Amino acid sequence: MRLLLTLSLALCLSAAQAESIRLLLQRSPLAGSQYYAVGAQWEQLRVGDRLDLVREPDNRHDPYAVRVEWRGHQLGYVPRADNRTIAAALDEGERLFARIAQLSRHPDPWQRVQFEVYIEL
Repeated sequence: MRLLLTLSLALCLSAAQAESIRLLLQRSPLAGSQYYAVGAQWEQLRVGDRLDLVREPDNRHDPYAVRVEWRGHQLGYVPRADNRTIAAALDEGERLFARIAQLSRHPDPWQRVQFEVYIEL
C-alpha cells in the first residue's frame, strides 16, 4: 500500500517539478567482479556513479544475463538469482538506470560492490 501511495504521489508531480521519476527495482551485489575491471578501476569508482546494464541474450551460461558496465568497462553481472526481471524489462525496452550503491574493500568479491537498479517513468 505504501508503494502504491508513493507511486501515486510521484505520478502527480508536474513535468516542471521533475524531469523523470525513478523507482527502485532492486539492490544487488555485483556478480563476477573478481574476473572483470573492478580491481583495475577500484580507485576511480564512487558511490552514486552511473552504471550501464547491457543485455546478453546469447550468453552461453545464462540466457537472462545482464552485463554491468562503468564508463565502458565491464565490472561484472547482475546475479543470476536476480536477473530475470531486469532482463525482461530491458527486452521490453524499459528505461532502466543503475548506480553504485555501496563499495567495500571486503575480501569476499560478492561484498565489494552493491548496486541499485531503477526504472524511469
